[in-house]
Amino acid sequence: MRKVLLFAFAQGISICLIAQSGYDASVINRIKNEEQKNSQVMDIAFHLTDVSGPRLTASPGFMKAAEWAKNTLASWGLTNATLEPWGDFGKGWQQEKCYVAMTKPYYAPLIAYARAWTGSTGKKMLTSDIVLISANDSATLLQQYTSKLKGKIVMMLMNDTLHPSFEPDGERYADTSLDKMAKAQPQNRQGGNPFRGNTNFAARQAFQRALNSLYLSEKPALILTMSARGTDGTVFVQSGGQYTKDAPEAPASVALSSDDYLRLQRLVKAGIPVELEADVKTKFFTGDIKGYNVIAEIQGTDPQLKDQVVMLGGHLDSWHAGTGATDNAAGCAVMMEVMRLIKTMGLQPKRTIRIALWSGEEQGLFGSRNYVKNHFGDPATMQLTPDQAKISAYYNLDNGTGKIRGVYLQGNDKVRGLFQTWLTPFNDIGASTLTISNTGGTDHLSFDAVGIPGFQFIQDPIEYDTRTHHSNMDTYDHLVPEDLKQASAIVAAFVYNTAQQTEMIPRKPLPEPRGNQRGF
Repeated sequence: MRKVLLFAFAQGISICLIAQSGYDASVINRIKNEEQKNSQVMDIAFHLTDVSGPRLTASPGFMKAAEWAKNTLASWGLTNATLEPWGDFGKGWQQEKCYVAMTKPYYAPLIAYARAWTGSTGKKMLTSDIVLISANDSATLLQQYTSKLKGKIVMMLMNDTLHPSFEPDGERYADTSLDKMAKAQPQNRQGGNPFRGNTNFAARQAFQRALNSLYLSEKPALILTMSARGTDGTVFVQSGGQYTKDAPEAPASVALSSDDYLRLQRLVKAGIPVELEADVKTKFFTGDIKGYNVIAEIQGTDPQLKDQVVMLGGHLDSWHAGTGATDNAAGCAVMMEVMRLIKTMGLQPKRTIRIALWSGEEQGLFGSRNYVKNHFGDPATMQLTPDQAKISAYYNLDNGTGKIRGVYLQGNDKVRGLFQTWLTPFNDIGASTLTISNTGGTDHLSFDAVGIPGFQFIQDPIEYDTRTHHSNMDTYDHLVPEDLKQASAIVAAFVYNTAQQTEMIPRKPLPEPRGNQRGF
């Protein structure tokens, strides 16, 4: 009899928790079915990638995608759809032409991409030999190469260390890896600069500053670079200049594939005459230096709860060698699909649900950090606005195309039981892991910094770090449709449950003011 009573008591507690959690099994099943049968997530991704092109912050491609997203969200019935300025960003930029080829000792077209916020090679086709810079310190650099680079094509001597890879580019998390995440213990946040006191890092930084200064003063016609990783034609490309309004224009600079770069280097080192031709054209945009986020809402319906808000988002900006498919059109497409699902199914959330597609993430989470500062509070002082208390949670997706395997709890163990309940309907499709750990570098950190519960989902890595992240391979064809459908259903369930539950998401203690300390 005692066992029966204990079982009944436990069942009663479980039913009570489910009732308070906002969980409605029939709605979750409808969400799963709707997403499997009528998903539009890949069509959304197509418009953000193939149609819009690269989406560097403040570039025409970004604004095209942002306008499309805003108008599409409004067409689905969302309210307050807008491009909201968050502050000054700087100059827009885009690559308009990039042709580089070796013409001596024989002709070979080279895989090359202009580096962001760098200049052009001029009106005529550039033809020149190569100056190979071989220097290990700033003094040698300045002594040997001052007054020798103007109008030249230049490249730095790199270590020729490429080796065949015997590891697959793509992978999914093994059960052992997920189990390790689930068993992780809370970690105290370590403050300060992890590179402070690292003399090698400091020396490299000093050398790079000296090299950049030399390039600005010498004005070479074209700078050739090679990323530290990337093989088989994959080129990882970011910036080579500055986007701030008054920054001087950097010389034309391209990133070459490692195979092409090292071939040129070997020829030059061997004393074989090498000649290149190049035509690189880029364009800067200074008419509007502000950064913009895409914002839209589904209004809450409960008279007591509609002023409270559940937020979800991902960053819309990308780098420019590809079309930013896995970083992060995938996350934005999922979040837009979540809003479409909720509207299409006629759900009536108690709390308001607000989507945000950020800009400036790649330069330092600028869009989300400034949105939070403008609306909720400043992490430097921890002076908070009244609206900070009205945000129940923020959910983020920004780790590629892989399916969701669970949630990083961001050190907030108070949500473990709740999230476990919400993941249960998705255990059979691979999502069951909760880890107390955090993942860095995504926009949820902006919310966590002012005490708002912010979460990033655990995703299978697929080929994110090995092939697509910030590379010319970050294109639509590297998206996995079934994974994005699975993610859409899970995020929709979490967002809807958060909007429906009796209480707001439990919070950690407020962080201490961080002062002028940069970053998270």
